[in-house]
Amino acid sequence: MENISYLGSNNYFDGRLSPQGKMPWIEYNHEQASGSEFIVDFLEEKLGVNLNRNLTPQERAVSRAVTKMVEEHLYWTIAYCQWVDNLEETQKLLAMSGPLSDTLKWLLSHLNGSMVRREMYGHGIGRFSKEEVYALMEKDMRTLATLLGDKKYFMGSKMSTLDATVFGHLAQAMWTLPGTRPEQLIKGELINLAMFCERMRRKFWPEWFVEVEDLFYDGDSESSSSSRAGAGSPTGLLDFGLFSRTDTLDDSDGGSCHSAAHTHSPQSDPSLFDSDVGTGSDNDTQLKEELMPDLEV
Repeated sequence: MENISYLGSNNYFDGRLSPQGKMPWIEYNHEQASGSEFIVDFLEEKLGVNLNRNLTPQERAVSRAVTKMVEEHLYWTIAYCQWVDNLEETQKLLAMSGPLSDTLKWLLSHLNGSMVRREMYGHGIGRFSKEEVYALMEKDMRTLATLLGDKKYFMGSKMSTLDATVFGHLAQAMWTLPGTRPEQLIKGELINLAMFCERMRRKFWPEWFVEVEDLFYDGDSESSSSSRAGAGSPTGLLDFGLFSRTDTLDDSDGGSCHSAAHTHSPQSDPSLFDSDVGTGSDNDTQLKEELMPDLEV
């Protein structure tokens, strides 16, 4: 997001953790920093980068509060969905090869599932029932959808650390939890969150291609998955990631934009699909019709 050059480990799963036993961690000039928040602070101090430079003090306070909701609360509900309630499906997503790959997948997934259960219980959220955990998750996701509204990014026209945090968590609901309650929410009623995720994906991982059908929930995960498997790639790359109402929220280096003026409901405001680049292409119209068939475009 700040174009900082880096070298990744040859093997992400090589078992190396920070001295605090955490991931992620980085090393810069023989100094280590671990934990997302401390890594961001470290890079700000050493390299002078700051994704929150355009935020007012009040916006920074809101950003931190929402970040903590996502990291300390929503995180556990997503982990529950992935490693407890849908363990078998998660196991299938693990990338391993070799004669013992199936055994290793089973072992790793169940060990991680047991660890998640134990840590959730210590946190406190794991002491609630399945229905209660999902109710808490839904409240968090609806809060995010309301905060985002029809803005391009959570705090306005410019990205902040909050966008990185939210994307890192919601991407799991978008692309790794097929047929689950979070996927149904993000690709259905809370479609503005799906659009945000796709916008981030297109900006930073344009080579990471997904089918159009994978951007919304049709109520039947099995049929949806089979149709994706049998369908060919679209002829053109749809401009889905660029839709947002940003007529007064461009990406220039002007003054900071306040998010308080944008309080539209994602369910009711058709301006969610106003293109901020004004392409007016057939692809734009096609995708709008596919995602919101009852919406006049």
